Amino acid sequence: MADDKNKAAQNQLSIDLPEDIAEGVYSNLAIITHSSSEFVIDFVRIVPNAPKAKVKSRVILTPEHAKRLLSALADNVQKYERQFGAISQHGGSNNGPNFPPTTFTPTAQA
Repeated sequence: MADDKNKAAQNQLSIDLPEDIAEGVYSNLAIITHSSSEFVIDFVRIVPNAPKAKVKSRVILTPEHAKRLLSALADNVQKYERQFGAISQHGGSNNGPNFPPTTFTPTAQA
């Protein structure tokens, strides 16, 4: 029994969250590209009436981590919808600006 507690303690990971990162970055568009070795997610902020959108953050993942992220995000969306109701995917006054269709794929690769 003590060995199980020691193994659990050894498997715990301490994660530091600096204040500037904890504030987060607002994004209302994500552009996902990939190569044979990585997925790149650019989080963009689109501001109404602005001529340009700005990438606010970029995350680069291995294909394995991208698939784990997909699974974790799907699990969390299901839990959210069980608690708060279905998330609408149709445009509306509370859903922010209209974006390119979900099949939009930039030609650039990282």
